[in-house]
Parts: sequence; C-alpha cells; structure tokens
Amino acid sequence: SHANNRTRRSFRPNLQVVSMLSELLGQSIRMRMSTNAIRTIEHAGGIDAYLTKTIAAKLPPELRRIKRRLAKARAAA
Repeated sequence: SHANNRTRRSFRPNLQVVSMLSELLGQSIRMRMSTNAIRTIEHAGGIDAYLTKTIAAKLPPELRRIKRRLAKARAAA
C-alpha cells in the first residue's frame, strides 16, 4: 500500500497495585506504582530504606506523607 497509514503507538507505564511492608511502621503500605519503581525500591533495601535515602522533593505527595510518618516513628523509637 502506498497510503502510509500507520498506527500511532503509545508507550504507557506498566502500573501495578502492590502492598509493601514497612518494618518501622509495622504495617503494609498499598500503592500503585510502575514495575520499574518496584525494582528500584527492592534494590534500595525496602520501602523504609528507599524513603529515607530519597529527597522529599522527588517524591509524590502520598510518599512524602509516609516519609514523615517514618521519621516520627524513628524519632519515637
């Protein structure tokens, strides 16, 4: 065919609903994140270690709240 009809492909993130266990808070945190983000968190050593290492400005508001809760739990312990 000479019409050059092409399908416009869209690249979308592979989003999953996961629950990660926070050892400091003693509960699981349920959130929707990409598989790449899940691998990054696991590489850092878990959700607690990842949130303490990451700058708050780079985190979404939901994770900023959890990071603040972790800081309070660490200060209380």
